[in-house]
Amino acid sequence: MDFDVVVIGSGPGGYVAAIRASQLGMKVAVVEKEHLGGICLNWGCIPTKSLLKSAQVYEYARHAKDYGISIKGEVTADFEKIVARSRGVADGMSKGIQFLFKKNNITVINGFGKLAGKGAVEVTDKDGKSSRIGAKHIILATGARSRELPNLKQDGVKVIGYRQALNLPKQPKSMLVVGSGAIGSELAFFYHSVGTQVTLVEFLPNILPLEDEESSKFMERIFVKSGMKVLTSSSVEDVDTTGPLCKARVKTPKGEIFLEAEVVLSAVGIVANLEGLGLEDNGVAVERGKIKVDATYQTSLPGVYAIGDLIPTPALAHVASAEGIACVEHIAGLNPHPVNYANIPGCTYVTPEVASVGMSEKAAREAGYEIKVGKFPFTASGKASAAGARDGYVKLIFDAKLGELLGAHIVGMNATEMIAELVVARNLEITGHELIKSVHPHPTMSEAIMEAAAAAYGEVIHI
Repeated sequence: MDFDVVVIGSGPGGYVAAIRASQLGMKVAVVEKEHLGGICLNWGCIPTKSLLKSAQVYEYARHAKDYGISIKGEVTADFEKIVARSRGVADGMSKGIQFLFKKNNITVINGFGKLAGKGAVEVTDKDGKSSRIGAKHIILATGARSRELPNLKQDGVKVIGYRQALNLPKQPKSMLVVGSGAIGSELAFFYHSVGTQVTLVEFLPNILPLEDEESSKFMERIFVKSGMKVLTSSSVEDVDTTGPLCKARVKTPKGEIFLEAEVVLSAVGIVANLEGLGLEDNGVAVERGKIKVDATYQTSLPGVYAIGDLIPTPALAHVASAEGIACVEHIAGLNPHPVNYANIPGCTYVTPEVASVGMSEKAAREAGYEIKVGKFPFTASGKASAAGARDGYVKLIFDAKLGELLGAHIVGMNATEMIAELVVARNLEITGHELIKSVHPHPTMSEAIMEAAAAAYGEVIHI
């Protein structure tokens, strides 16, 4: 059977590429070894947000009296039901991809796919039976998995990765989380919120190290105030799992300490799923664990493309989707707008949420810009006060000479929703004064964006 496009992998890069290819009139097949939707829908973005929503509802219920509401009896978190709900949400989303594939006449081939020469893909099913399909164009979109450190080998029981953390059979009383990027911080926050004693260890000086330093330090204070233990500029040297508890030797700025926990969660990044794809046999160039591609996402083998976590671009679901669309539109002979990697939003779904786009204040200064910085705290927001969500702020960084919005950083309720406005603003090259004069509805959290812009130019009203 021959196709115009065969996509190996059905995560947010692969399934979006497949649907767009079908929309453009191509005959499409998707090869998937496990569940449609990939890691994002099944073991990443979606189930994680389900867990975090349960934690948020639990927190609301525990503090219902702050809103004038009385709840009789003890409020408890049922860990097993919380996890079961998240799995149900993930399953529903995966079935949604099945529907979209059927709607768009996309053929799904279950099995492990690999390159089998020019224009050919070999698929091995769960029984070990192999078959070969032809394709004018092949898109590799196999995603990534949890990175293992040599001194922190994952056994899936006592030392786990994010996948096991989403589906533990019972709630651990204590957990050591290694790595405080989005994955580590979100899971640390969830487990801490439902009652697990959590220690978060970060090698770099700040948690959420990709965020603006002010955002990172703000969230560290929030975590510590809530009772979570946070160790920065620290590293887990080794873990002894022979006893009933894991015993970790941790190097800190003040010397070595030993920490005990039921479970150690390794959240130190991801590694691309390159193994078994037939890359070397087919001359596909790989560098530093990533596939090399050109501006159209074509690899060194003509007709073979790679997107998402397989290539050296931000490992984010929305980036993979954008790359999949751009790749397919190029294949179709269109002239797609290239993905603007300088304008990719980043989001962390803790409470309060953290979101950003563009340069941090430090990066802007180091790049030589003369800048104007405007900040508006949610303590001055009527909507935030009414919602009981006064933690956080909006911080905007402008080029003082041209008025260009260089970066935006939000900590607060709905930050991950509000950041989209600033992505569009940067995309349209809106200036600070244009943002100030764009009337925002009242009362909303988004008013803080207009106020932060006004603060940068000395025109702020409400602080």
